[in-house]
Amino acid sequence: MTIDLKEFNVKQMTSPANKLSYSFQRSLMRAFVLAAACWVLSAPVTTVVGSFAAFAGAFAGVLWMDSRHRNHLLFSLRLVIVVLAVTVGVSLTALLSRLLVGNSIIAGSIGAMLAYQSGQLLFWAVLACCIGIVLRLYARRYSWGNVPELLFVTAAFVITLAAHQRGMIDRPYFIGDFALIRGIDPSYVLMGIGVAAVLTLTVLLMLEGGQHRLPYHFSVLAVLCFSLLLYVQLFGMPTPTMTDNLGLTGQGAGGSGSQSENPFRDGDNDANDREAPVAIVLFRDDYEPQGGAYYFRESAYSEFNGTLLWTAESDDLDLDLVENFPSSPVSVTEHVPAQDRRRSVTTTIGLLTPHRSPFGLDAPVRFEPAPNPNSLRFRQTYTVESMVPEFEFPDLIGRTAGSPDWTIAQWERYLEMPDDPRYGEFAEHLVSNIQAEFADDPYAKALAVKAWLDDNGIYSLKNQHAYADDPAASFLFGDVTGYCIHFSYAATYMYRSLGIPARVAVGYSVPAANRAGGSALLIQAIHGHAWPEIYLDGLGWVIVDPAPSRTLVDMSSDPQDSLQQMLGDMLRDDASFQAFLDSQTDSSLPSLRQVALAIFWSALLLLVFAYLIRFWRQFSPLWSTPESLYRTQYRAALDMLSAYGIRRRPGESREAFARRTVNQLPSFGQMTELHLSCTPGYAYSLHTAAGTLATIPEAHWYQLRHQLRQEIKRSQPGWRHLLAAIHPMAWMATH
Repeated sequence: MTIDLKEFNVKQMTSPANKLSYSFQRSLMRAFVLAAACWVLSAPVTTVVGSFAAFAGAFAGVLWMDSRHRNHLLFSLRLVIVVLAVTVGVSLTALLSRLLVGNSIIAGSIGAMLAYQSGQLLFWAVLACCIGIVLRLYARRYSWGNVPELLFVTAAFVITLAAHQRGMIDRPYFIGDFALIRGIDPSYVLMGIGVAAVLTLTVLLMLEGGQHRLPYHFSVLAVLCFSLLLYVQLFGMPTPTMTDNLGLTGQGAGGSGSQSENPFRDGDNDANDREAPVAIVLFRDDYEPQGGAYYFRESAYSEFNGTLLWTAESDDLDLDLVENFPSSPVSVTEHVPAQDRRRSVTTTIGLLTPHRSPFGLDAPVRFEPAPNPNSLRFRQTYTVESMVPEFEFPDLIGRTAGSPDWTIAQWERYLEMPDDPRYGEFAEHLVSNIQAEFADDPYAKALAVKAWLDDNGIYSLKNQHAYADDPAASFLFGDVTGYCIHFSYAATYMYRSLGIPARVAVGYSVPAANRAGGSALLIQAIHGHAWPEIYLDGLGWVIVDPAPSRTLVDMSSDPQDSLQQMLGDMLRDDASFQAFLDSQTDSSLPSLRQVALAIFWSALLLLVFAYLIRFWRQFSPLWSTPESLYRTQYRAALDMLSAYGIRRRPGESREAFARRTVNQLPSFGQMTELHLSCTPGYAYSLHTAAGTLATIPEAHWYQLRHQLRQEIKRSQPGWRHLLAAIHPMAWMATH
């Protein structure tokens, strides 16, 4: 084929139509990205009509702004005036939208719902359109103008998904409800949105940077995103990092993490993560605590180390606690007294964040592992049988302190405390007004101390007692302002000063009302708690927990009924029980399953990656510049031939390859000649008089590719077409 230079004059070679088409494609893609961000932002706060209006408004605004010439009036206005005008316009639109909803005449004539939908459509369309116009105006006027666009798109996804952090997996509700109705873990939907957000931001950045290798970068990012999905499938969801002022969460007892040698972590307190879920409890037996709160004890501070109370190192203390998570059933060694005044309650606990030790309801007697129905969601699952107390007031009064079975060393450790006479003096003062018949009663004395702390203590997360030599003394004999750890230590020291064995228990205290009549109970970070316990003969450890009447911080949280129910349903899934039993009988199966799963997902990932590259190479001419079409169109043709097994031989030139196939595929010969005519370095390359590289009209390339496709269809058998359609890596043989 010969090329007539007259057909390729300067106007045709510069191809303004092709350049305009390429610019319009970029504008369309940019408009879609920004419109999607507006839709994501609007979806949680408006109707479907409003979200659609936001998408359409932003899309139209971006396209309109990109179509304006640089001499348009908007480019000559100060940006402050533009922003002010947009603000006024949006405000007027908001007023008009309110008028549509609030005016009884309009609502009566067209209907209340139609009036409301019209108001939402009008407001969100104008707001999104203005956002698109302002963002594109910035981007076109300044070299750094694409930064606000990127920040806007990023903020749209971050704001929408922010509620999902800290483990609130049912939020945002419009995504959570969509997933839960279909039985899908919302995290997978959100991960998909996150992957789309990453790719979307990359597209936006690449468009502004004018980089034509976008599909390569797009494919690499897609592989990274699929790798994230593979990682989550194998190793589970990442868990939120929370402030740990009580030492509950973190590495397990056998892990490498160590607990700070000071439970008074005043500077680390933060109520921002208070709603973060940490565990879900399933009650196998119905149980309502008499005190109005469920107490789950994880550990205790019992032994005085010369500075303060700390976890016991002596083997004969705190025998009712279990340090390590059970791999087989474990019975608590200490006998639980007063079993006739207790009842057995079995609970299954699913941990959403790592914990140092297992916890259970007051007086646990047995721990055992439980099947994990969702290893991606729950870090650990186990079952606890507890002998929960059902003590009445007469059961507590008249008891002596401590146990007659204790050794002298045990008594000493449960009574040891700082050498500060103020504790004893103040405690004696508090119990001096007890009625004569209760003057020597340990429980009555403990109630007197608790009552004073209730009336005079102030709950606050912000204080400086942790930096004192004795934080509990700084709290008690200072401003009496602190949080649960201060109240617990102060009460425990005063109990001990009165000769009552006591300790500080640490775990969770959850209001009984949170169960809302169901069998599941959600434990959140806000429920982390420390409380004092005293030991009464014949009853065991009894909770005597101060509750200050004044507080300087709002520690309340909204009910999370939907999240509680969803996590409970996840943990309640008994379908995994048989798999759990199988894993217990053959410990090699989980590892083999994981290896097989890893191989499967890796192969699938490679297959997807191969198809992504194949599709990109086939469709890359759509976004190629006119000057690069000679390369991308020829490469797409080579990939098409390679899928049918028609390939260049080693050392064979492009001209020889075309001559070898010319009888069967004449269109490919024409494409080869056009390709070589535009390739720099070939002797017969076509150049314009100005010396610029000649370009072939885009329509001509597509016409030749269509002819080539028809020639292949006629010359190849049917089974070849099938193999060519599904071959994922034919492009690897193209050269």
